[in-house]
Amino acid sequence: MKITFLGGGNMAAALIGGLVKQGFAAGDIQAVELLAEGRERLSARFGIRAAAELDAQALACDVLVLAVKPQQMREALAPAAGRLGNTLVVSIAAGLRIPDLARWLGGHNRIVRAMPNTPALIGAGATGLAAASGVSGTDRDAAARILGAVGSVAWLEDESQIDAVTALSGSGPAYVFYFIESLIDGGVALGLEAETARRLAIDTVLGAARLAAESDEDVGTLRARVTSKGGTTAAALASMEEEGFKLLIARALEAARARGEEMGAELGRD
Repeated sequence: MKITFLGGGNMAAALIGGLVKQGFAAGDIQAVELLAEGRERLSARFGIRAAAELDAQALACDVLVLAVKPQQMREALAPAAGRLGNTLVVSIAAGLRIPDLARWLGGHNRIVRAMPNTPALIGAGATGLAAASGVSGTDRDAAARILGAVGSVAWLEDESQIDAVTALSGSGPAYVFYFIESLIDGGVALGLEAETARRLAIDTVLGAARLAAESDEDVGTLRARVTSKGGTTAAALASMEEEGFKLLIARALEAARARGEEMGAELGRD
């Protein structure tokens, strides 16, 4: 499988690195990157061909991964319109909808849309995938293999669910960072040294996430297990409940989902 990345930024580099670790030959991977510094970095790091434009050699691929900024996508795709043949297109550009990408590609509809998140940069990502109606099972496997090189993947029933994935896992790392920040600030307010609070907060979140991932029990059961009646954890959770913590999270996700929907309409406008 020959893969070309349109765009050579951090996420593209993470995917390329993941594919190389999985055994993909550097000769089967190309990248198109406008910045000379970026091309040099990709070539030196992975041994792949890095081109300044989407030339004939770059287009001679089985999969074209769209990894440029959404605002630049339409212009970046112009050289590929009507020239893709049977190439599978996998887009990791936030907000851009499959029908808009298909239109910009001259009617090409062999497209998978993916929403990865930033932990993919360390091989711990979570990606939601949605496919156009004409995408085969073989194409879906290829897309899952590429995104699976940097973490877990989950297929969605319909592209409309991508906005929910964006709200949950796409933006989710920022929520977790915000929660860690809040734990650190709270620990410092209680008299802990800043570095001690930071280390304890990060390790607590990391450990709890690993326990949830490795346990056969649901997270509600795990939560209940560490909440002794009348104890310190119960007091903290009661305070969160009184402040409407769950409702706050639900509203935050809805705000992100709605903004994702708006962005799709804005970015796809002719």
